[in-house]
Amino acid sequence: MEPRGQELVHRYKANYRIRDDCVVTEEMILEHWTLEKSLRDELLKSSPDNRWNVFEHCYSKLYRELEWLNQLSKSAETISPSIRYSTWIDAIGSPPSKIYEIGSGKGDLIYYLATLGYTCRGTEITQERGQTWSKSHPNLSWATSDGVHLERFEPNNFYDVVISDQVIEHMHPDDLLEHFKGVYTILSNGGRYIFSTPHMVAGPSDISGVFEASTPMGMHLKEYTYGEIVEQLRQAGFKQSQSILRLPPTFRKSIGSHFKPRASSSYLAYLCLMEKLFSTLPTQDMRRKASKVSKALLFSPNIMVIASKQCT
Repeated sequence: MEPRGQELVHRYKANYRIRDDCVVTEEMILEHWTLEKSLRDELLKSSPDNRWNVFEHCYSKLYRELEWLNQLSKSAETISPSIRYSTWIDAIGSPPSKIYEIGSGKGDLIYYLATLGYTCRGTEITQERGQTWSKSHPNLSWATSDGVHLERFEPNNFYDVVISDQVIEHMHPDDLLEHFKGVYTILSNGGRYIFSTPHMVAGPSDISGVFEASTPMGMHLKEYTYGEIVEQLRQAGFKQSQSILRLPPTFRKSIGSHFKPRASSSYLAYLCLMEKLFSTLPTQDMRRKASKVSKALLFSPNIMVIASKQCT
């Protein structure tokens, strides 16, 4: 049975980090659910020739018809940017760096990076988000792109760092390799692509998870494993991939100040091994529960990878 009433509202608010005092009704949620399922079909049926137009149309429609979604999402976020984005800062390193973000959403991360002295460029596939919602800053410029063929929009070998946060799961699965190739092309020699995305074993993480579905049925067109991502990165030309080792929250309080997040190829190999063990479990529900328990074994259900472009 699908959740209904206050249970549904509670699950929805938790998934989208909406404050308890914000008004969300069952009707609003069901409207969102129905719309995303129909838009998903349009996105998956798109062809390479019309994909950007279809994606721009679908995401514009989503945020136009659910105008409250932009306003309410992340309304419960009370953590300061310095703490919320600390892992990103550790991974990126000290300014100056030229940073390009794919799928900036409401622009919180790229704006914060601009305030720290990085030279930043935020992007979206539609005007419904991005610059429309973000604050302006002298270090921050904005553009639209298809998020895939980045070499058509930006100069080659230019950016020190490319980032994306919860983006590739929204792309057409057929475009992931081209996306990685596009990133590789606009990165300077020695540049890095730092990105995060939900892990398949812990999902689905889109609205279908609110309705306890076992696979994504909304606008997460595919949720990935570490192994799948590493292979696609390799095919795109990235010779080295790492994951960021972070202590679980319970350990950070006691020894976190003595252990900063660090990038490690060995840790990424460990995560690939762990997910292979999860894959032997017969149901997604069992895999999801195992991934939660395994946080104590340093398994992260949110993929974060650093892919480096070797100097030539």
